[in-house]
Amino acid sequence: MSGSESRPEPAGEDAATAPVGTVDEAGGSAQEHGGGTEAHVGTIGRKAGRGLRWSLVGNLGTKLGSFTIGLILARLLVPADFGVFAVAMAATAFVMHVNDIGVIAAGVQWRGKLEEMAPTGTTIAIAFSTLVYAAFFVGAPAFATLAGTPDAAPVVRLLTVIIIVDGITSCRSAALMRRFEQDRLTKATMIGMAANFVVAVPLAFEGAGAYSFAGGQVAGTIVTGIIVWRMGNLPLKLGFDREIAKKLLKFGIPLAASLGVESVLLNADYVIVGNVLGATALGYYLLAFNVSNWVPGLVGTAVRYVSIPSFSRLAEQQPEALAAGVRKSVPVLISAILPVAVLMAVLAPYMVVFLYGDQWGPSAAVLRFLTVLMVVRMLTSLAFDILTSVGATRSTVVLNAGWAIALIPALWFGTHLDYIRGAAIAHGIVALAVALPLAVGALHRAGVPLLPVLPALVRPAIGAVACAAVTMLVVRVVNGGVFLHLFVPGLAGLLVFVLTVVPLDQVRQLRTRLARAR
Repeated sequence: MSGSESRPEPAGEDAATAPVGTVDEAGGSAQEHGGGTEAHVGTIGRKAGRGLRWSLVGNLGTKLGSFTIGLILARLLVPADFGVFAVAMAATAFVMHVNDIGVIAAGVQWRGKLEEMAPTGTTIAIAFSTLVYAAFFVGAPAFATLAGTPDAAPVVRLLTVIIIVDGITSCRSAALMRRFEQDRLTKATMIGMAANFVVAVPLAFEGAGAYSFAGGQVAGTIVTGIIVWRMGNLPLKLGFDREIAKKLLKFGIPLAASLGVESVLLNADYVIVGNVLGATALGYYLLAFNVSNWVPGLVGTAVRYVSIPSFSRLAEQQPEALAAGVRKSVPVLISAILPVAVLMAVLAPYMVVFLYGDQWGPSAAVLRFLTVLMVVRMLTSLAFDILTSVGATRSTVVLNAGWAIALIPALWFGTHLDYIRGAAIAHGIVALAVALPLAVGALHRAGVPLLPVLPALVRPAIGAVACAAVTMLVVRVVNGGVFLHLFVPGLAGLLVFVLTVVPLDQVRQLRTRLARAR
């Protein structure tokens, strides 16, 4: 958690095995809240809502910090430096997905006292993180060469240090998420981001190249880890209990495998683009991918911090409660992500030039197609959380493995046919044609059908089409510089989407409240 913005923290297989009435730190029992589905949904919803608000604040701060650092470094570094860092980031993303072997997820959904699990969990996480780091330290030159950027090897070795910190703080992070103490996580993350800035920017001014990114992230992770360690409020104790370890590994191994495959999905393009086209082209691609990750990184990560404990508690008590939560969550998520994706796709050339300068223009063609992946990733991430909450972690392995099997050859052919734009197109096609159907099918088999959600998605779909049409029309008629071409069409398209999606009675209620406030 402390070292990766996009890292999911799902619960494990045992999420569905606890008896009804189990009491835990996060939500209490159904009996305590009146025994009814709606009452329990409301209780968990209030706790999750508070956690979500703080997660959004933290992710907004992190994204603003990352955005600021990226803007500065884009002016100081060359695309090849971004390409070298992309290779190191691909390696780090993989190890961050598997290094704790599910210990954080175990802590979030643990049935019993976390203090009893923590010594064994921490020991396992530290040991496995150290082994994984050692393997990547030795294999860094081979990995960098495979990605077509041999110079990235020492940067890989530096950046992957963050998994050691993550292993040490794993149970402390789980404790904070389990108790919905996202306010503390937010404070730790924000302070870590400040440390990242203080280290990265001076390094860039001194000509450190890709080491600017890596050094800043390592410094930020260490600072965040120290704060999380202190706030986690668990005894400083290592140990090993065979029965506890058996439970952890029972769901941790398939979960780590699934997340490892997921990291391949998110980072195989870096390796393939780097191998085929080199570090400079990869730098352009990385910039576009980072922009497309703004919404999943901000909203998606915040949601996942609370959706796993929330869905886990709902699944633990009553299946009807989980189904009700899903029916409410999916339309809201779709309505939040669609207008952003549409505006980003239409206005990509103006957005890239306005933010990063003319030299980054080739990234715009990539960004347009990566918005499709952005939408699908948000939906499949929610499906992943739902599946793990009902204990179907093996289904997540099938989902991610099927996606990866289709994606890797598609990326290879797409990159050869149309360079970085072809890689982005391949990503979008596979996401729509393979990943989304696999996610829907897995949810149906797990007893969470999405058919009842479809009527609620009609209005957002119409709003997205209207938003795209209006935005493209206004772009054609606007006269002025890059800023006007970005701001005026974007505002017009967003307004059309809101007026299409939000019911008229809700608009009237909002207008009445604003009038009363004045």
